Amino acid sequence: MVRNWADWLGDRLTSSKSIPRELVERELGLLVDTLGGLVGPLRREVRPIWKQAAEHYGRVGAARGLAAGDVVEEMQYLRELLIRHLAPVLAAMRPRQGMALLLRLNRLVDVGVAMAVVGYTDALVATLLTSEEGEVEAEPNGMELEPHDVVKQLSQIEGELVRLAART
Repeated sequence: MVRNWADWLGDRLTSSKSIPRELVERELGLLVDTLGGLVGPLRREVRPIWKQAAEHYGRVGAARGLAAGDVVEEMQYLRELLIRHLAPVLAAMRPRQGMALLLRLNRLVDVGVAMAVVGYTDALVATLLTSEEGEVEAEPNGMELEPHDVVKQLSQIEGELVRLAART
């Protein structure tokens, strides 16, 4: 799924000079892995990690130079991938059971979209600085993240997910 998602994103993955393609793909993998944990026995414990990962995705999207709508579109494509990949599984389930799973996944993606927008907006707001006169001015490179910061943040979120998975 990550490969399909990355292929769909295409040139967007390489549009940023500060965030390499490998980091974006790693972020996509984290989102898919986290979403998988949301349908398992530790779903309540994984939910805060999902929100954190999606919010981070929005911040990284801002650093990649995407518009807010682009971040939303990228998250919405995750929904399409899930439906396409899970269609055979859902079709094999009892209708009520399959529908319940599909609705749950849709709600989770909706939360992810909302949190990605929150992260994007937070990154945008962080670019505004108060000058000495109290005037608000935009800092031109304020939305750029250093790759080592992204790696550190991703490692932290991945570590939380691994710790939870080890509990089962």
